[in-house]
Amino acid sequence: MELRHLRYFLAVAEEGQFTRAAARLHIRQPPLSQQIQELEQELGFALFVRQPRGVALTAAGETFAARARSVLLELDNAVIQARRVAQGHIGTVRVALTSSAAFHPLTPTAIRNFRELYPEVAIDMTEVNAADIIEMMVDDRADAAILRKPVHTPAGLRFELLAEERMLLVLPVGHRLISSRAIALQKLANESFIFVRRHGAPGMYADFISACQSKGFEPHVVEEVPRMVTAINLVAAGGGISLVPASMHRYHQESVRYCRVAGDRAFRAPLHLVTRDDSQSAVASHFRKTLLAFVHRHPSRE
Repeated sequence: MELRHLRYFLAVAEEGQFTRAAARLHIRQPPLSQQIQELEQELGFALFVRQPRGVALTAAGETFAARARSVLLELDNAVIQARRVAQGHIGTVRVALTSSAAFHPLTPTAIRNFRELYPEVAIDMTEVNAADIIEMMVDDRADAAILRKPVHTPAGLRFELLAEERMLLVLPVGHRLISSRAIALQKLANESFIFVRRHGAPGMYADFISACQSKGFEPHVVEEVPRMVTAINLVAAGGGISLVPASMHRYHQESVRYCRVAGDRAFRAPLHLVTRDDSQSAVASHFRKTLLAFVHRHPSRE
């Protein structure tokens, strides 16, 4: 039995006549009659009672028609669902992001915009450090990622700039340097720094460290932590000072102060979208295009 047999059968049942059913199906009437006879032989019971001016369903035919309609409707729904999955309107997009990237207002706003456009796409979010994100993307364990500054850009990955902002010093309330409008690098020579671990965010502090070295000192790093939020917490507790993207300046405002570095134009915190060049995921493609379009319409301003 083939699906066409069900469609032929239902056409005859609904038209009550072979001639009209054949016209509806765009086939000749004799082959249609033959197909129905073959179906009845395969089933082992009559589907129709032949009448002078057409046909009527038998009791068994009535039951079979109801089931046949259900089968074809289920098949049509399956095709529609599968097509929507293939087109990227249904599915899951795996997104990895760093904690500092999550703090940038662009990130939640752009993702919310994607949710509104593709409400049937689930977003599976994972928060990890930049080094782990690159590994996840290379291993195809994430479809897209949002991070700051990658230490390396492996072949096969696409890095696109979403936004850029200045870096700010984080000092505990009452620190002697807070009164300065912008703090000169030389005044930081004797400070204790708390940075995100170099393995986790190896590219974030490179420009700052190089600038310090050019002024004749090496930043004294007393602790390396997994996330910038942890660094701010330690600054609030008096453990040292740190450097974070400006978008994090609302965190812990009662316990820390955020200050600019004099001549800080070199200390920038970019925000990148990472995707795979060879991705076959329509959902991932929609995610990338939607975020880039959103950024184009709402450029980031400091």
